[in-house]
Amino acid sequence: MEITWLGHSCFRIRGKEATIVTDPFDKTLGYPVKKPTASILTVSHQHPQHSFIAGVTGNPKIVSRPGEYEIANVFINGITTFHDADRGESRGKNTVYVIQIEEVSICHLGDLGHVPTAEQIEQMSSIDVLMVPVGGGTTIGATEAVETISLLQPKIVIPMHFKTEVISMDLAPVEPFLKEMGVKEIISQPKLPVSRSSLPADTGVVVLDYH
Repeated sequence: MEITWLGHSCFRIRGKEATIVTDPFDKTLGYPVKKPTASILTVSHQHPQHSFIAGVTGNPKIVSRPGEYEIANVFINGITTFHDADRGESRGKNTVYVIQIEEVSICHLGDLGHVPTAEQIEQMSSIDVLMVPVGGGTTIGATEAVETISLLQPKIVIPMHFKTEVISMDLAPVEPFLKEMGVKEIISQPKLPVSRSSLPADTGVVVLDYH
C-alpha cells in the first residue's frame, strides 16, 4: 500500500482493494482542498478541519464513531478517547482508528488530547504505523507524543497536525518533536510505500510532504 499526507491530519492510504482518507479538511485551514477519491472515510471528531466530508469524492463509506467495521477487506476499530486532558470536559471526545489493511496495522490518533490510558493502549496494541499529532494546542504536543510512542512502540511514526508555512493555526512546528525523538536530520518524502515485509525492526520517523 501507499500512504500520502494531504495536510494536517488528512492522509490517503491507497491499497489494492480500498483507498482510505482520514480527517478531511475544508479551505479554512490553508491547505489546498484537492478532493481526493476514497472508498472509506474516517472522521476523528466533528470539526470542519477534520470532518469535511464534501471534500472527498467516490461516495465513500463513512466511519465517524467508535466501533468495529469491516469494509472491502479492511478492518477498522474505532476507540473512544478525548480531545483534551480533562476527559472531554473542554473539547469533547475523539476517536482513534486502528486500521488493518494488507497485513499492516495503521493507527490514526486524530485530535488526541492526552496520553492514552492503559486500557486504550491495550486496544491499540501491535501497531505498525502510527500517525500522531505533535503540534500541541488542541492536541498533544511533542513530549506527550513521544510518551505515547514509547507506550505503543510502532515500527513507523508519521507526525501530523503541526505548523507549516501555509497554516495559520497556533501550532508548534515538527522540529521540536523530531528533537524529542532524537532525530538529528531527516529528509521529507512525498509518499510512503508500506508492506509487511518492509517494516523496520526498530521505530523510525518518517516526515511526509503535503500534496
